[in-house]
Amino acid sequence: MNRDSCIYVAGHKGLAGAAIVRALQTNGYTNLILRTHRELELTDRVAVDEFFRSEKPEYVFLAAARVGGILANASYPADFLRDNLAIELNVIDASYRHGVQKLQFLGSSCIYPKLALQPMREDALLTGLLEPTNEAYAIAKIAGIKLCQAYRQQFGLRAISLMPTNLYGPGDNFNLSNSHVLPALIQKVHNAEQVGAPSVAVWGSGAPLREFLHADDLASAALFLMENYDEPEIVNVGSGEEISIADLVRLVMRVVGYRGKITFDSSKPDGTPRKLLDVSKLNSLGWHYKIDLESGIRSTYEWFLTHQGEQSLVRH
Repeated sequence: MNRDSCIYVAGHKGLAGAAIVRALQTNGYTNLILRTHRELELTDRVAVDEFFRSEKPEYVFLAAARVGGILANASYPADFLRDNLAIELNVIDASYRHGVQKLQFLGSSCIYPKLALQPMREDALLTGLLEPTNEAYAIAKIAGIKLCQAYRQQFGLRAISLMPTNLYGPGDNFNLSNSHVLPALIQKVHNAEQVGAPSVAVWGSGAPLREFLHADDLASAALFLMENYDEPEIVNVGSGEEISIADLVRLVMRVVGYRGKITFDSSKPDGTPRKLLDVSKLNSLGWHYKIDLESGIRSTYEWFLTHQGEQSLVRH
C-alpha cells in the first residue's frame, strides 16, 4: 500500500477496526474511507455495491462483524449466522467486482474445533466439532475464509485471512449482556469495587485457559500482513501465551484495586476448555506482539474510566 492508497476499513467503530484505523493513521496513510453502520448497512447488497462503485477502494480491511460473548451467541444464533454471512459475501464479492487490489478478512480463533490439539495450528481448521456456544458465529467465519480462498482461486482476488485470538483494548464493549470475557470482568469487578460488594460472581469454574491480544497489537499485525503476506492459507494472530479465567479475574482485581472475594458459578457454561493459538507461522514471518497483558488491562481500564464511568454503578 502507498501512503495515499484508497483504503476502506469496514467496521471502523469496532474494537479491531478502530485499532486498524489508528495504526494506519499513525503510519501516515491519509486516504481512508470510513462509514458508520448507519451510513452503510453492510448486510444490504445493493448499498454495498453502490458504495464500492462510487468510492473505488484499492485496499479493504474487513473487520466488520456482529460479535458478542457466550450469552449473546447462545441467545441469537440466527442473527450471528445471517448477518455475518451477509457482510462477508457482500464485501468480498463487491471487492472482486470493483477491482480491489487486496482484501484482508478478520476471522476468529473460534473457528477451530472445541477439542483441537493445543496450541492450535492453522491446519486444525475443519478437523473436528465446534464449540456449541458459538457455533453459528464460527460457521460464519469459516464461510468467510472459504469465500476468500474461492474468490482467489476462481477470480484472482488477492484476499488473505487473519485469525485473531481474544481481543481487548480501548473502545471495547463492556455491556454485560453481550460483551466478551475480559471487558465483562472489568465491568463486573469495577461495579463490585464501587459499591463495596464483598464478592464478585464469575461465570463457570474459572478453569478454562484463554489467550488475549491487545487490539493495537492486532492492528500492527494486520498492517504487517497486508504489506508482507499474500497467500490463501490462514494466519493465526495472537500472543502465544495463556491465562486461566481465575487468574485473569485476580489480575483484573489487582488493576481495579478490588479486594473482595471471587465466587464461581459452575452452573454457567465454561465454553471451550482451552484455546491457545500456535503463532509460529506469524512469528516466522517477522511479527511478534509487544503489549503485555497487565499493561494492556491497565490502559483499557483507564479508557473505561474516562468513557464508561456513567455505567459504573449499574448492577447486573
